[in-house]
Amino acid sequence: MPPSHVLVPLDGSPLADDALVHAIETFDCRTTVLNVVQPLDAGMSEGGVLEPGGDRLAAARERAETLVDRAARRAVELDREVETVVETGDPAETILAYVESHDVDHVVMGGHGGTRAGLARRLLGTVATAVVGEAPVSVTVVR
Repeated sequence: MPPSHVLVPLDGSPLADDALVHAIETFDCRTTVLNVVQPLDAGMSEGGVLEPGGDRLAAARERAETLVDRAARRAVELDREVETVVETGDPAETILAYVESHDVDHVVMGGHGGTRAGLARRLLGTVATAVVGEAPVSVTVVR
């Protein structure tokens, strides 16, 4: 049965962009793009290192909004519309919580090479590995 709501987590990487295109071209259903801004104490956001001092969270959220707005424009180029969401938290945990609380029935995300801690992490990336391992729905990883 085809999905009725697809979630595409974006982090600004080319593979995440490929995942968005794949989701739009493959599934004709409600599609949400999500960017997760990591908490300030993590020192990094999905868009990169947060600058020291000042309004770091505001700057990170602004970068995240720019990212999801760019994804929405890309969807329009492909004759589709997407919903956009920016959340703050641990990326994998936030993606999984969003799936549970918003009736998402499929996730399409980019995979990333991670540390050498394990084969799955090297092939998929730590966030993708966590989502694949814990999501209660189907997950497509675009490489």
